[in-house]
Amino acid sequence: MYPELFKIPFLDWPVSSFGAAMAVAFLVGYWIAIPRMKEEGLDPDDAANMLIWIMFGGVFGAKLYYAIDFSLRGEAEFWSALFSRAGMVFYGGLIGGAIAGIAGCRFYRIPAMAFANAIAISLAVGQAIGRIGCFLVGDDYGRATDLPWGIAFPQGAPPVDFPVHPTQLYESAWLFLVAFLLWKRRKKSPSLMGEYLVLNGIGRTVIEHWRLNPRVALDLSEAQWIGVGLIVLGTILIVRAPARRDDAAARDQTEAASSSRA
Repeated sequence: MYPELFKIPFLDWPVSSFGAAMAVAFLVGYWIAIPRMKEEGLDPDDAANMLIWIMFGGVFGAKLYYAIDFSLRGEAEFWSALFSRAGMVFYGGLIGGAIAGIAGCRFYRIPAMAFANAIAISLAVGQAIGRIGCFLVGDDYGRATDLPWGIAFPQGAPPVDFPVHPTQLYESAWLFLVAFLLWKRRKKSPSLMGEYLVLNGIGRTVIEHWRLNPRVALDLSEAQWIGVGLIVLGTILIVRAPARRDDAAARDQTEAASSSRA
């Protein structure tokens, strides 16, 4: 475990491995998004502007979700949780980043669905890198296990001195595989974002069986219900994608016919 990488000289400000992983995740996601935006017919120069929107929206959403969740459980006060250095919930970041991304697309007049498909692989890779950060700080681990790859987190959050499932690495491995599959399907998929959401939801729903999160209904945890929601939303995007393409093709034909008559 490496919860703290180093301290900034003269400021005595620690740089956590999770913070470093999150920074790398955004940068790698940005690097992947540039060629993908070209493939989707978008201006890659917009990638930097959209990165800023999504980065701030994602971080704020992750912190807000954490603060609301912990205050409702009575484990922390809302404002102290919101401004603490701890606590980043991915699904809150996904919601916040999505809202910010839609707002950014409207501001810069970028087709939202084309942009969503352009960043789907970036999201999978970024989330996978973020989970490695969770592993390094000893957060989000699973239940006790006697399997040979079980790991103790004596400096974890909370500390545990017996082997547990390294579910962070399970999810990271799954998401890297998802990213690879999406990359192979990027020119054939009806909706790359839809496929990302479905595969993300499936992975989290399955891996959650080894996690410690409390069950809220039908023996499923909150994260599993969100995963089910992602599967449903992703399926809707995939089913509706051919209709959107047909509508776009019809509009192009109408515009071409109008131009030729003119």
